[in-house]
Amino acid sequence: MHITRHAEARSVLDDAAYVPPPVRQDGAKGTLAWLRAQVSRFSTGEIHAGRRRALVELLAGLEPAELRRAAAAMTEERDGDWRGVPTAVLASALGVEDTATVSAAASGYLSGEESPQADAAVARLLTLADVSVITLLLQGHAATEGLIENALRHAKPGDDPWALLEETLRQDPPLRATRRLDTRTGETVTIDLVAANRDPDVFADAKRFDPARGPSPHLTFGSGIRPCPAPGHALALAAGVLDALLATSRPPRPR
Repeated sequence: MHITRHAEARSVLDDAAYVPPPVRQDGAKGTLAWLRAQVSRFSTGEIHAGRRRALVELLAGLEPAELRRAAAAMTEERDGDWRGVPTAVLASALGVEDTATVSAAASGYLSGEESPQADAAVARLLTLADVSVITLLLQGHAATEGLIENALRHAKPGDDPWALLEETLRQDPPLRATRRLDTRTGETVTIDLVAANRDPDVFADAKRFDPARGPSPHLTFGSGIRPCPAPGHALALAAGVLDALLATSRPPRPR
């Protein structure tokens, strides 16, 4: 089933009968497969709730405003070379300095694509931090950079970074779809986040990119039972990068 309407998507996300597609549980300890079986993103029920609660408690010790200032400062120090900045700032705040290892481990985190390199990176990270810290770094790595990249495509002189990001999350999200498994029927449901976030029943002039729209009920950070545990922190990191880039009108350096 392919869902494109906002109300239907909310209904699925609010229903405990819809769970993430299962990941394999037999990976050797310390591998990427093993890690994916330990994190909140791919778990369900009370196990998911407990793992998510650990992330929220960990994030409570991080001040988003400080993350934003640090991301802006690092982007300026790197002369606008912003890639890797959100991960580096978050990793430093969490006490992890080996961001190259984060990047290598993140390569298959969402897709489940395993490799010796990813396994080695996960093993290395486990010597530096616990699973909760690693979870935050891997979940934020690609998503936050993807958000910044998409926002820069829409940026205009004078744009407010936070407003620009809010509208990017609605119209041009870094994660364009999410899947759920209906435990009653075994059917896989794909929620088209782009379509749901442009539902004309919910968003006026839905196809127009308008940073002045302000915060909206987009579904990019999830909803219902499994919302993102760190929307404010992710936005702060992205806003800090944009603070530096947009304030100086400095074009982002190429990849």
